Amino acid sequence: MNPPDITLVPLLFASIFTSNILLANFLGMCSFISISKDMQSSNGLGMAVTLVLFLTSGLNWIVYHMVLVPLGLVYLRYIIFIIVIASMVQITEMVIDRVSPKLYITLGIFLPLITVNCAILGVSLFMEIREYSFTQSLVYGLGSGLGWWLAIMLLSAIRKKVEKGPVPAALKGPGITVITIGFMAMAFIGFGGMLPVQ
Repeated sequence: MNPPDITLVPLLFASIFTSNILLANFLGMCSFISISKDMQSSNGLGMAVTLVLFLTSGLNWIVYHMVLVPLGLVYLRYIIFIIVIASMVQITEMVIDRVSPKLYITLGIFLPLITVNCAILGVSLFMEIREYSFTQSLVYGLGSGLGWWLAIMLLSAIRKKVEKGPVPAALKGPGITVITIGFMAMAFIGFGGMLPVQ
């Protein structure tokens, strides 16, 4: 295995901005749109997704390279990746329940649904497809989580402002939210070319 010649700092910034898992690849949109109505919930979910992305990218790299490849079980990677993700989400859920019961109740069903958040599985699959090293995988997982967190916090702040603005009746609710996400995606992709990654 020859990991790509990408240094860690550009990889971190690219995964936050130009290759944002949410705004460039549109993975993890369900909870992103649903939870972004409230700043506190957005912040809590953003932290939880970042933690899960960081931990699962490292764990899935270890499982893939130390167990699945040597045993010739690469065809089981999807199932194994999802089991690792589900385990980390369960641990995160228990920690949030202990630390902040109010946040746990606010996030409701979206906390366990991090397991099926396609951004989490997407990061593990990108890590494998791009043949990242262990360190690159951790940095990519952290950057993708921070990018997801940044995007949900920005959308939450924008939605607060838009609620008070003169939005045409036909665009209120989901319409203006989708338009806002489109503008955010263009803004993030506008950083492209600043860092020579991917």
